[in-house]
Parts: sequence; C-alpha cells; structure tokens
Amino acid sequence: MSAISIFNDVIGPVMRGPSSSHCAAALRIGRLARDLMDGDIADVLVEFDREGSLPTTHASQGSDMGLFGGLLGWEADDERLPDSTRALADAGIDLRIETVDVGDPHPNTYRLTLRNVREQHSLIAISTGGGMMEVIELDGVPLRMDGGYAETLVWLDAAQRAAAERLAERLDADEVLVHDTDDGLLVQIQAHAFVPDDALADLQPARVKRLGRVLPVPSRRGVRLPFSGSEELLAFDGERHTPLWRLAVEYEAARSGFSEDEIVAKMVDIVRILRRSIDQGIQGTHYDDRVLGHQSGRFLEMMEQGRLLDGGALNRIVLYVTALMEVKSSMGVIVAAPTAGACAGLPGAVIAMAEAMDLDEEDVARAMLAAGLIGVVFTTRWTFAAEVGGCQAEGGAAACMAAAALITLAGGSRDQALAAASMALQSMLGLICDPIANRVEAPCLGKNVMAASNALACANMALAGFDPLIPLDEVVDAARDVAKRMPREHRCTSLGGLAATPTSLRIEQRLVAAAGGGCGSCGCG
Repeated sequence: MSAISIFNDVIGPVMRGPSSSHCAAALRIGRLARDLMDGDIADVLVEFDREGSLPTTHASQGSDMGLFGGLLGWEADDERLPDSTRALADAGIDLRIETVDVGDPHPNTYRLTLRNVREQHSLIAISTGGGMMEVIELDGVPLRMDGGYAETLVWLDAAQRAAAERLAERLDADEVLVHDTDDGLLVQIQAHAFVPDDALADLQPARVKRLGRVLPVPSRRGVRLPFSGSEELLAFDGERHTPLWRLAVEYEAARSGFSEDEIVAKMVDIVRILRRSIDQGIQGTHYDDRVLGHQSGRFLEMMEQGRLLDGGALNRIVLYVTALMEVKSSMGVIVAAPTAGACAGLPGAVIAMAEAMDLDEEDVARAMLAAGLIGVVFTTRWTFAAEVGGCQAEGGAAACMAAAALITLAGGSRDQALAAASMALQSMLGLICDPIANRVEAPCLGKNVMAASNALACANMALAGFDPLIPLDEVVDAARDVAKRMPREHRCTSLGGLAATPTSLRIEQRLVAAAGGGCGSCGCG
C-alpha cells in the first residue's frame, strides 16, 4: 500500500463528524463504491460483522453519515453531511443495513453490495484509523486499494492474460496488477490519471470502471523514504541533530514530491482552518444530537475574570481544546490530527502555547510538522484506530505528537522532542475507549485535555533533561501489545467502561427519543 504521508495519514483529513475512523473513512469507502457503479446506485446492502465495532456504533458515531455522503459523492467537510440519510432517500437509493456472522478479522469492516438496473457489485473495505481506509475485496476478488491512485479496472477474458500482463509496458502507470476471477481476469491499473478508452480498445474489455483518488497526497511509484521509525530516524540523522520539523519536511518531500515551501504552506493552511474552528467553538455551537452543550465560552469568561486557578498557558490550552471538541460535536469543520476523536489535544496545545510565546503561524506550522513526523513513527508501527487499540491509540498518539510539537515551539532539540513523545505516550498506555451515550464527546473531551496537559508536562520534563528510559518505537510496540489484551468492550464499541453505566444508557435513550427514534448523529430522525 501507499507509504505513509503526514497529510494523508496523520494531520488530516479536514472533515465534519464525530469520528474519523467512522465518518471520513466511511465517506471515502462510499466515494469509491459510487465510482464502481458509475454514480448510478439503485440500492445498497451494508453488512457489519456481529463481533466488530460497527454494529453498536455505526449510527451514533457517524459511519452512516459518512458512508451515505460518500455514496452521494460529497467531500468529508460538506455541510450537508448531517442530512445525508435524508439526501440518500431523496436520491432514490434504497438502503438496508444488516448484522451478519462472518468472522471479519478487522473490527471496522464494511461489506457493501450495490445494484442498479444493469449490474451488481460487491466491495469489502476496512477503516484503519484517522480517516484512512483500504478496499480489500471487489466482487469476490482480493485486492488492495487505499484511494491514493486513479484506479482503472478492466475486466478481460482469461485467454487475454498475456496481453494484460503486457499492459505495464504500454501504459504510463505505477502498477498493473492482474487478478483471477471466476470467469476471467480483473486488471487493476494504478496511475496518476485514468487510462483512456482508446488505450484499451484493442483488448475489447468486457467492462471498464474508473475509481477516483480520494487522498490529498497522491501515491507515487518508487518512493524511497529516508526513515520510518524513531531508531531509523536517529541512525539517518546521526550527529547532525536536525530539528524534528526539518526532518519532517525531508520525509514528506520524499513521500509526496512537494517542495519545502509547498509542505510548509500546506500546513499553514491547516493551521488557519484550526484557528477558525477554535474561534467558532468559543463563540458558541449547537447541535441537537449532543451530550454536552457549549461550555468553552464560560471557561473563557472566568479565565479573563481571574476566577480560575492559575494554570498559566495551560488554561488557554484547555480553552482551545474544549472549543475544538465542541465544534466537532456540532458537526463543524475540524482537522483529524491524528483522528477526529482526538482532534483537539495537539492543535489546542500548540496554537495556545504559540500565542503565549508570541509566535507566528509558520512557527505553528513547523511544530505541527514535527508532530506529524511523530505520527508517522506511531502509525508505521501500529494504528490510530480506537476500535483496534482503545484510546491509548488515539489519545496516546495525540499526546506524544503534541509533546514533540511543544518542544519544537520552544526551540528544543531533536532528541528532546523524541524524549518528550516517549514520556507522553508512556503515560497513556492502557487508556480505554468508552464514549458516553455512544457519542464521541465524553469522556473524549477530558481525554483530549489530558493529552494536551500531559504533552505540556512531558515537554518541560524533556527540556529539563528527564530521561524517558524507553525509546519511542518500543513504547508504541508496548501499546500495541497492551491492545491485544484489551477486551472488545473497551475498544470503541460502547459496551464497557463509562459507556455502559446506567446514566450513559439513559442519556443515549433520551437522545434517540429526541431524534424520533432514528439513528441520532446522522440526522435521519
């Protein structure tokens, strides 16, 4: 699959909705499914494995909203997403969702069967965390597709194998993969642009489908990354002690082909989106299907009146974290950094601290790039998905990324940034995911605040020379091992922890009743 990109996998996508694993990933799956049907869908059957995370969370955590938006061809930040259920019905698309016993190994597995008057196709895909996804089967044929390429799919007769294999010599494509089907061949052509009809005319294909790229940074053939894990990073940089943000630029330039100026400018654009979201959150947000109301405005009022305990810059960090979480809960635009559920800890800490230090938006962008590189290290070895690893995957990643970013703001060294990241993640091991009322609001709010506070403490400890003892790579591996022993109930299923308390269940029942017995967060009513 495509090499990890800071902008594809770590800082992004720009989106609406409570969960990137649910909303953004499902939307990308839906977009590919729509392309598979040439935009003409009469009915869709969606199936979720009974032992996965989706049977209990797909409605309230936004999988429905995202998937339906994708089937309609929308973007992840489209303002119409909360009404996607109604829009799907208005488009004449008949939908069924069923729970099945199929033993899918990944908890976030989507099984789609799509039909129109001419044809039927099936697609199986998984959400891998932070808005990333992977198609793993199409019409019963195992394959891999993550949305980084323009994919041209060509169905041929089995006798055309030799001609299919020669396509790689004829086409300007990164990869030509030939898959066996029950009655012939499926040729998967991955390139920067679709293969035109005239380039395939001599093959007389039975069918051609074109599935568009859904990731912001395209995949590229022959990518040679300078490093991936933190130990590789140290070996690569050696005694140069290059600041972490510059190593991030070097990494992303190798991955994307973008220049340093383009990479910094892209991150500045993201910082501006985050600032607007913080302002929106403080001014006040509202959404009916919501556990918590607007609270950050009151925090600002008391902070300005000197009625809070003296937390220094930490109080502004708490303000910005809560504001961002409130925007997320009201279906406003946020940046999954690294996920929607953990979208506030990193940017809230970095932007608030930069303001306290009177730094500019390029300083913030450089700090976010440093955080992005820590995210690369993290997700190369493991995952951001709470459905796989609990909140130690989401909140833990956010904490270690934010710690390195704060070191960068302070002008600290490469080694201090890695030490801060390691210490921050060590403090988050074992953290479960147990969203109250099956909504990604609480205790997610407190966990984002904890991630940011933890990051600040660990950054200062690293600046003072505290020894993390365990290298970051090994801490990520330890978190992964902890997750293997974590029961399903504590991995974003809303079946354990605070999610299973009587009060949480009462809140969920109230929200469902207020929505008219519908699914709540998708707005179907």
